[in-house]
Amino acid sequence: MTGSSDNGTSFMRRVVRVSLMAAALAGLAGCGGRRDARPQADLASAQVTSIGVNSYLWRATLETLSFMPLTQADSAGGVVVTDWYSNPSNPNERMKLSVAILDQDLRADAVRVGASRQVLQNGVWVDAPVEAATVQKLEDIILTKARDLRRSAVG
Repeated sequence: MTGSSDNGTSFMRRVVRVSLMAAALAGLAGCGGRRDARPQADLASAQVTSIGVNSYLWRATLETLSFMPLTQADSAGGVVVTDWYSNPSNPNERMKLSVAILDQDLRADAVRVGASRQVLQNGVWVDAPVEAATVQKLEDIILTKARDLRRSAVG
């Protein structure tokens, strides 16, 4: 993740909070009330399934990060965390990513990517800054892939 450990802690707290809120809302969705009084959701845009998050964003995230080893993939909470990955053409640099799906709708602000980068110096991995454009590009790739998946599913 970028920034200080406080930012990383804050990010993870927000992810946990969003996950808990989503679980609570899912539990309340089945509670009483007139069924015909509820607005009908556009299932094509949301595609919320038993995994708990937007399925297009989830699939797009997994496909985008498929070349990296995963350490965590929580479909209920919408969190994917990779292990360190070094590009074979640049073995002296490695990246670690975390992706949080923050909404059940396919929206631009529904996915958040955090990245950590290290470079090898004198045989020791040292933290290095991650360009903001790198994180933004990854978010854009995931969103574009999710939109493509939705378009192909809707027809």
